[in-house]
Amino acid sequence: MTRLPFTKHYETPERTAAAVRHYRWIAQHAKPLRQPGLSVISPLSLTFERVEGRPAGPEDLPRLAALLGDTHGAAWTSDLALAALRTPHRFQDGTVFEDYLRPRQVALRRRLAQGHLPSKAGLQAMLELLEKSAEGPSSFYKDSNPRNFIVTEADDIVTVDTDDLTLAPMGYDLAKLIATLLLTHGALPRDAIDTALAAYNEAAQSHDARLGTTDRERLDDFLALHAVLTAPYIGRNCYRYSWPAHLRSRGTS
Repeated sequence: MTRLPFTKHYETPERTAAAVRHYRWIAQHAKPLRQPGLSVISPLSLTFERVEGRPAGPEDLPRLAALLGDTHGAAWTSDLALAALRTPHRFQDGTVFEDYLRPRQVALRRRLAQGHLPSKAGLQAMLELLEKSAEGPSSFYKDSNPRNFIVTEADDIVTVDTDDLTLAPMGYDLAKLIATLLLTHGALPRDAIDTALAAYNEAAQSHDARLGTTDRERLDDFLALHAVLTAPYIGRNCYRYSWPAHLRSRGTS
């Protein structure tokens, strides 16, 4: 039986063009990530190969962590070694690859307005944590939540929904994966986070020794940021669980 393709729709031609640009950037510079084939580009839609399978779960975390480490190392080697986290990068056509700080500063201020931070002091604490984390080699962020990884019947991992990319430190997108697994499935098995971090670092440093240095304290800083940034989505998008008390954000405590 022939599988019908999957068509994704966009609100503007600019959003469609950005999604194509990001898809192609990943295909060129982040080759460990396997994406579905892109067959038709229209002004307000993209048509992809349909991939059957299940979303990633906690049991996939070690393998996904290694995949992300390999991917981030490959992207650094291919294109991001000279990128600076505080400065927008550029795609080949000259369009902006957003920096790490600005979009998250905007989002954190929005979280205060939405009531997800208790006070301006809480906002300031999170902005300072964000500033502190903007160091080290540049990687990229693609929103690694479990719904964006499809595990096929052949046990392959296919990455979907790569519409939005920004620069990010090494380990930041691993923290997003861990955070969203916690919100989707609840508490992870003991030592799962440390095991995932070790797998990530081992894969990243296979590209360059400077890339495999994310420690648990730094990962916890990223988790604290994600706790605030994902707060509006709890109770939606399959996020059924609250943030674990032992990982609760500095800004919301």
